[in-house]
Amino acid sequence: MSKNLTTRSEDYSKWYNELVVKADLAENSGVRGCMVIKPYGYAIWEKMQAELDRMFKETGHSNAYFPLFVPKSMFEAEEKNAEGFAKECAIVTHYRLKNDPDKPGKLMVDPNAKLEEELIVRPTSEAIIWSTYKNWVQSYRDLPLLINQWANVVRWEMRTRLFLRTAEFLWQEGHTAHATKSEAIEESEKMMQVYADFVENFMAIPVIKGIKTESERFAGAEETYCIEALMQDGKALQAGTSHFLGQNFAKAFDVKYATAEGKQEYVWGTSWGVSTRLMGALVMTHSDDQGLVLPPNLAPIQVVIVPIYKSEEQLQEISVEVNNLTEKLKKLSIAVKYDNRTTQKPGFKFAEWELKGVPVRIAVGPKDLENGTFEVARRDTLSKEIIEKDKIVNYIEELLKQIQKDLYTKAFNYRESHITEVNSFEEFKEVLENKGGFIAAHWDGTSETEEKIKDLTKATIRCIPLKGKKEEGNCILTGAKSTGRVLFAKAY
Repeated sequence: MSKNLTTRSEDYSKWYNELVVKADLAENSGVRGCMVIKPYGYAIWEKMQAELDRMFKETGHSNAYFPLFVPKSMFEAEEKNAEGFAKECAIVTHYRLKNDPDKPGKLMVDPNAKLEEELIVRPTSEAIIWSTYKNWVQSYRDLPLLINQWANVVRWEMRTRLFLRTAEFLWQEGHTAHATKSEAIEESEKMMQVYADFVENFMAIPVIKGIKTESERFAGAEETYCIEALMQDGKALQAGTSHFLGQNFAKAFDVKYATAEGKQEYVWGTSWGVSTRLMGALVMTHSDDQGLVLPPNLAPIQVVIVPIYKSEEQLQEISVEVNNLTEKLKKLSIAVKYDNRTTQKPGFKFAEWELKGVPVRIAVGPKDLENGTFEVARRDTLSKEIIEKDKIVNYIEELLKQIQKDLYTKAFNYRESHITEVNSFEEFKEVLENKGGFIAAHWDGTSETEEKIKDLTKATIRCIPLKGKKEEGNCILTGAKSTGRVLFAKAY
């Protein structure tokens, strides 16, 4: 199998695009800016979804589903949110087509089927959900309301890229209502922590937890908590966000509750979400010039077994041994595939599974049967070991755990070596241009300075780290006083 992948050093962006398509994760569709997620890519997303869903339910949340369409007046109710998403909105104005009298066989919009009120195709669901919560919340006994939905959203992006930025994408969005401000803040912080645990422990991607600056905050939020990851090209990627909404949406949609004393109060809200953008993070954090590298926790196939034989008789003998091994691995909940296709040679199969990032490959031929051994190859390091038959099951079980751990360590070490402290704007530009990664720098706290640095360098403040140390200093651009460093980077 010929991979013909552009190398990362040659053109990182092209490498990414080619890999997503050639590894059968996704492809562009006939709809501008939209993608088709292929079965192999969707199987990875399903694993992400299942683990996140488990974590949400463990923290007391329930799933529901809300409409795709939002009446325009409802969307406008919370002004900041509406303004923030206005440029990305797709709008439904009519509800029927009819035959075009001037063009036989063609259809046209029926001018008599204009909607009384235009419908927004949801870019996010705060408006429709908070208008529903008004009916669900009457008393303090109805709180907290902890709801999540798995859905698709539409944001009319001008420049799109598979998984990272598409006009339609899949995500989950949590929306909660609380009796007190402190409970809502606690929820926002808790869900940021859930995301961090998932991305680090399940996806093997290290993240930095922080809060966004006012200009980078979610439209309509009082505070946005985030997790930021670093890709191999030195660019940052926002991996998840959790928003403390204050009482903004409660006031916009009149969501009140009666306290134990009978007093009417507005509830406090949060919203939080991650999307199929995490698929892009997965590809860009771990993969190499040979193709995908998948952490075992997320691999649809964790172990692939390839037989090497010359005769039908040899294949049958190998299959008996492989079926025995497969059974033992499946009992340990290890996802294993026996690639006994007779239409492709072993070399083709090796290249195909390498491209698709299967963590462990086992090869077995007549000599292995004679010696009572298996050849085991790791996808992450491309190294091989010969393992005895009676040790193979335990070896594979431990190896998968080791690969998961090693992928995290490798990504963590890369991230740590790409956090650079700078103390002048010249130094800032030099590191940004030649090294990349996160740049820890002093900033004067103003949106004007933040915007000017962005205009001059294309770098944005990714977050104000929650674990950032208090440190007196001077803003790299204006020289004004600063009380701590923030993290800048170019970002996806």
